[in-house]
Amino acid sequence: MNLEIVQIDIPEGANVIIGHSHFIKTVEDLYEVIVTTNPNMKFGLAFNEASGPCLIRYEGNDQKLIDTAIENAKRIGAGHLFVLVIKDGYPINILNQIKNTQEVCRIFAATANPLQIVVVQTDQGRAVLGVVDGFSVKGVESEKDREWRHNFLRQITKYKK
Repeated sequence: MNLEIVQIDIPEGANVIIGHSHFIKTVEDLYEVIVTTNPNMKFGLAFNEASGPCLIRYEGNDQKLIDTAIENAKRIGAGHLFVLVIKDGYPINILNQIKNTQEVCRIFAATANPLQIVVVQTDQGRAVLGVVDGFSVKGVESEKDREWRHNFLRQITKYKK
């Protein structure tokens, strides 16, 4: 077996959700989840088929995000993997609905941070072992940091007319 680190391309202002799913119907079901949960969200979705023709299946409503999802899925190369690249929304807006999709087995990452995927190559194929999401911890938050966090969370959750 061989290990490889795959750097994920995340366009400026976008987030990515990478997960494991077990069936080709994932593409249609995740499309429906996104457009019914947040109809203004722009997205590209790619799904790596793990049997039959083993194609990258795709959907979306933004060609640049679709292309980015396909390229990320291609570089990872693991079967039954989906890559969702989103703009005009956040993973928190759709993550529970994605987790509740029948075909979805697990979520590896949901982030806008720099992201690396740890991939293993065997004689049979490729698999995701884990992710490196963002950077290493640098310390413990101070009281000032805590105050900033509380204010920030109230600011982004404030109802706006």
